[in-house]
Amino acid sequence: MPEQEKYLKKHQYGGTIRLGSWPCKLTKGSLVWQNYKNSQFAIRNSQLIFERHRHRYEFNNKYRKQFEKAGMKLNGLSPDGKLVEAIELSGHPFFVGTQFHPEYKSRPLQPHPLFVELIRTAILLKKSG
Repeated sequence: MPEQEKYLKKHQYGGTIRLGSWPCKLTKGSLVWQNYKNSQFAIRNSQLIFERHRHRYEFNNKYRKQFEKAGMKLNGLSPDGKLVEAIELSGHPFFVGTQFHPEYKSRPLQPHPLFVELIRTAILLKKSG
């Protein structure tokens, strides 16, 4: 993130981590949105979710167009569109990457919808394969 450069130049590495719950706007119709829309994590009638973070790395927006041209879908963004929160890969049964940590909200009897879909897709592929 460009605003982090000033800290790196000063060798200030502490206190720059992105922590806590942050908003993410999902692209309607995307695989990620399909998994969230009816889950306990969705805000009714909204594409907005809130997920927890614990990192200091972000997607480099200089390469955004190149990644999209190559088939990567940036289907979860911060509400202002500056931060990439979730990606998908075109043509893959379940290639989803997130900046947030879905495991922080997952529970043994209430698994996160992304984990449920990953396992469901793996089972379907195994049966068909």
